[in-house]
Parts: sequence; C-alpha cells; structure tokens
Amino acid sequence: MPSAYELERERNIARNKALLEQLQLKQAVDKLIPAKAKPAKSQAKPIQPSKPKKTREAQSHAPRRQSARLRDVPDPNESPAKRKRREVEMEERRAKEEEEREEAEQMARLAKRPRHTELDLATLAEGEEAEDLASLSVAFQQVSQTSTHTRDEDAFQSDEETEEDKLVAEIREKVEDLKIVSRAKVTQDRIYSAAYHPEVTKDLIFFGDKHGSLGIWDAQAPAEEVADEDGDVAPAGDQEGGKYWRLQLHWPATSKSSISCVKIDPIDSHNIYTTSYDCSIRSLSFTSGVSREIFSTEDVLICSIDLPPSGHEMWISDAMGGVWHRDLRQDKSTAIRYGLSEQKIGCVSVNPTRPNFLLTASNNRSLKIWDVRKLQTLHDLSDQAPPTPPPSSPGGPFLAPVAAVDTEVDADTITEYVNSKRGKSCLRGEWRHDKSVSSAYWDPRGRYIVSTSYDDNLRLWDITPDKFASSAPFPSSRPFGRIRHNCQTGKWLTILRAQWSLNPDVYPHFTIGNMDHSLDIFSCKGELITRLSDSQKISAVQAVTCSHPRIVERAVSGNASGRCVLWAPSGNESESS
Repeated sequence: MPSAYELERERNIARNKALLEQLQLKQAVDKLIPAKAKPAKSQAKPIQPSKPKKTREAQSHAPRRQSARLRDVPDPNESPAKRKRREVEMEERRAKEEEEREEAEQMARLAKRPRHTELDLATLAEGEEAEDLASLSVAFQQVSQTSTHTRDEDAFQSDEETEEDKLVAEIREKVEDLKIVSRAKVTQDRIYSAAYHPEVTKDLIFFGDKHGSLGIWDAQAPAEEVADEDGDVAPAGDQEGGKYWRLQLHWPATSKSSISCVKIDPIDSHNIYTTSYDCSIRSLSFTSGVSREIFSTEDVLICSIDLPPSGHEMWISDAMGGVWHRDLRQDKSTAIRYGLSEQKIGCVSVNPTRPNFLLTASNNRSLKIWDVRKLQTLHDLSDQAPPTPPPSSPGGPFLAPVAAVDTEVDADTITEYVNSKRGKSCLRGEWRHDKSVSSAYWDPRGRYIVSTSYDDNLRLWDITPDKFASSAPFPSSRPFGRIRHNCQTGKWLTILRAQWSLNPDVYPHFTIGNMDHSLDIFSCKGELITRLSDSQKISAVQAVTCSHPRIVERAVSGNASGRCVLWAPSGNESESS
C-alpha cells in the first residue's frame, strides 16, 4: 500500500499537470513525467554466424482420430471367437512393440558409449555439408609438413640487463599493436584447449570444446557472405572471419567427453592428438583423414599430455595422481603408469632440450621435477610380454576399450624409492604453492618454468644448465619471480593457464587470459610486455590462449561460448572481418 508521502506526491503532480495544461504548456507536461531509461546496449558488437543452426520442423501435437479397434474398445456385439482372435492379435502387437522398444533402448545405450574404432571424416563431420567437408579436405592438403626445432637453453641469456631490455623491447614492438583481425564462433560449447599449427602461409588453429568436438579454424581464409532471414547481408565488420569446421572426435557429445588437451605431433604436423574426459586419446591424420584411438583407460580421467621432440613417446597425466608413459611405436595396449601423487595431476610437461626431465603440477599444491631415467629403473619390461587384447564386443563402431596398463608402479613404491639412497636424485626439484597448481610448463629452450595456481600467482623459475648437469637434487627450487594474477575462474570458465610461445627463435614469453577480458603477454622475467583488449568486440573472459610457433605477431584466444579471436597486425585483416 502506498505511503502518505507517495499519495501526496501523486496529488501534487496531478495538480501541476492540470495547471500546465490550462496554460497550454504541453512541453512542460511531458518533462514532468520522466521517460523510462532505455537499457544500455552491450559495447561488444555481435557477429553474424556463418553457419546458422538448423531448425527442426514444427510437429503437430493435435489429437488424431482412431477407430474403436485401435483404441482397444470392445464391441458389445462381438462374438466370443472374434474377441479371442482380437485379444491374440493385441498380445502379439504388444510383444512386438515391447521388442522394438527394447531394441531402441539398446541402440540408445550403445550410442552413448565412447567410440574406440577408426573414424573417417564423413563420420566425424556428420553435421557438416558436403561442400564444407570438401573444403576441409582441401585445407588439409594445403598444409605443408613442418617439424618443431629447439634452441640452446643459453640463447638470449646475458649478464647485462640492457641486452635483455633490448630483446623485450623488440618483442613489445611486434605485439603491442596487435588488433582483432578475425573472430568466429568456432565451437558450439565452451573452449577447453587450443593449439596453433606451425604452418606459416595460413592461420590454422585447433580448439577442443566441452562436448568432445574439435573446431578447426582457418582464421584468415576468405569468408562467404551470409544473408539473414530477410536476405540482408551483415556489414563486413559484423560477419564471422575465416572458415571453420567442427569434428566430433570424442563421443558421446556431452560434458563427459570434454577435450582437455590438443597437441600437434612434433615430427609430423599432419597429425593432431586430443585427450578427452571419455578416458581416451585419439590422433587425427590430415593425410588419411582418419581418427584412431591410441590410448584408453577403463575409468581414469585423462588430464594432459606432452611429447618430447622425438615424437615417439607420450607422457599422460590423470585425475588419480598418475603419469603414464606410452611408446607410440608399440601397441596401444602397452603403457606404464607411475603413481606420482595422491591427488590429480592436471598438467605434465616434458623438457624439450632434456626430455629426461618431467614436470608435473598437482592438486596437492606441489610442482615437481622428475628424472624419468630413475623412474624407469623401477620396472623391467624385458621379461614381460604385452597383454593380449580382449575380444571386441558387438555394437558396430562402439567397441570395448583395450586395457592400457602393462606395468604399474604405485605411489608407495615411488615414495619409498625417492626416500632411499638409490633414488635420491629421482625427484630433482619441488615447490609447494599456497593452493592447487593448475598448470606448469617448460619453455621451448627447456630452461624456464611458469606455473599457474589458484592462489592468484604466476611463478617463474630459471633452471641453469649446471643444475641439470649434476645428478643431485636441485639445491633450491624457489621461484625467482612472482606475478599477481586473478585466477579465480569459478565454475563456468575454463581454468587459466600460462602458455609459452613455442617459437624458439625469439626471446621467451608467454600468454595468459585476464579476467578483465584481455590477453596478457609476459616475458620470461615476469615483465608485462603488453595487454591486448578491445571493448567494442570482446565482452567475455579470454580464458584459453596460444600463439603461433613461427610468427611472433600472431595470438588467439577463446571464451566460454566457443567464440574465438585472432590477434594480428591490422594490415593482415581479411576482407570479411
């Protein structure tokens, strides 16, 4: 009920309005009652999707007329023999319907199981048009074969601060003026991971999303003009840039199949590795257009993978605190698991110049550096024959996974070994954070480490060559630098991870998303090189980032809705973006 003050105020307004109308002051009357404020529009401009969602045809739910026979209404004048015959028919019909229902439920259950067989592009791109599938094959053929290369860890090292300041200034000059030259909704769901292909003639980026789909974005390819329902074409700046394709690599298309990591084969850039929450790892070949499973577990969630420069091995971390070693030249049923932590290991990184040094980041708040040569002395596979794979189960493309464990070294054995005299140099370094460590990576020269933690700090280490040369544990694992950075992404954003530029020919630097909707670039010494942002085109946190392995002036970022942006010099802007 209105208060006395409000009632008196309304009466005063009414009296004033009547008086002004008598004086024929219409404009004053209009100003007396303030107009309702319009809601503020978002600063970020929407982009016109190049692939509109397919609408399902409307289904009529109006009741349909049925005869008395179909409604099972008995006829009072029906003879006993005819009634009995009708009841037998009804029973047969019910049995047939029940059989069809059970068969449909069985097919639905099979459709929800992970796929463990080889899958071609037609199966992976089931939702794509034939023309899009053909253009994807053409894009694959245009990608040249490249391999990664490393540089000596002492490159760019100098005792003179002025020399390092000069190197940082060179990087800043190249990246501080990067602009958004292309943007598109590459995936339908939240982006979890990304990888930038080393091809220099085009910007080809791979994004793994929440529902097991791999988005492939040729960011600066000429885009086709797309008209809306009224036939109008959106302005060039509001259209999606480049071309993209979506491949359903992991199944089912739910949050149980999120692609947690995307890696490009270091010796064959035509091969892409993806890890998923469906407890499997798949490889996608450009040349054959086939995706095959190379690793799987029964019920242990896979978090991260990394490969040494040789490309013949793979290290895999899981949510149970284990790290697997997989020799890609052997059958996928052979693997060795090491229990390195009592909690989830969310990230594993192989030193690119010294592959024997393994870096792990765990939920138990610790970052650890392991010498895998010592770990491998804990088992002897020479006398063990690989296990025989179990027979495949029926169900078409949905086959039973092959057990991946050939040998397992449990956590108690490793703890006892590390504390013994013989295993003293197995654990070379350790540093505990204030909260869980979400990621930790070696830089391309294998000397610097950057870690990301929920304690809102980025930490930096500089491991000098003499520490690697010694067989003793590192005398100190204390980080030399700490950067305050908000990492509280919450439930709906992908965890922020600092990602090194994989270009070994430039001064070491890394990218990381910022909760203020920007992309930050830092040097290996912790200096902020630049902060990229555009409030007119970005209104969400750019949680996932990566940069081109060959071109300094390239970076990409993606958000929780599947929208991605390419940062490059404004002169590289395509006509469609």
